[in-house]
Amino acid sequence: MEQKASVDVLFQGDSITDAGRNRADGNSLGAGYANRISGKLSLQLAESKPVFLNRGISGNRVSDLYARWNEDAIFLQPKRMSILIGVNDAWRIMNELPEGVVDRFESSYRHLLEITRQYLPETALILCEPFILNCGAPAARWEDWKSLVGQYQAIVRQLAEEYGALFVALQKPLDDACLRADASFWLGDGVHPTAAGHELISNVWIDAVQSSKLALA
Repeated sequence: MEQKASVDVLFQGDSITDAGRNRADGNSLGAGYANRISGKLSLQLAESKPVFLNRGISGNRVSDLYARWNEDAIFLQPKRMSILIGVNDAWRIMNELPEGVVDRFESSYRHLLEITRQYLPETALILCEPFILNCGAPAARWEDWKSLVGQYQAIVRQLAEEYGALFVALQKPLDDACLRADASFWLGDGVHPTAAGHELISNVWIDAVQSSKLALA
């Protein structure tokens, strides 16, 4: 059984959060935004030795997070939990896969937050906005992708308000970044961040969290 520790931030999500982490190493943060956030804040706050964990798993939908929530969230009892999820729910629907016959994004996300509030009432929640850009897979049916992910974005924002969570807006910063370089520079396939994309996400996350009551000290 995994050793529990005092966890300052637990990152949860799909491949964007997973970012190639070594799942055999419980302390591996992968090569993405979670790692960059950890590095920056650990440097700034070295005296307090903050602990960051990543439990993102590639391919996950909200329902997949719910299925593994006991061991990958509740057991760890983090002080803060950051969740970025949604693109795989959209992917199943846009590709007309059997798993996407019914859109359960909102109901599954709400169940996830309900059980989290029930068993981790002291854990602060950080809900990150799902995002896409007009390149790669989304570009083939851009208006449909934009509409569906836009609905998910509104749902996450509303859930953050309902459950007293911090909402981290990511779509606009990425849209604004496309004024500097094309979409694929930030999200190589319209979904997965490049190195520059992960750096942007980490900066937005830190700015939002560290300027809020959830700031690490």
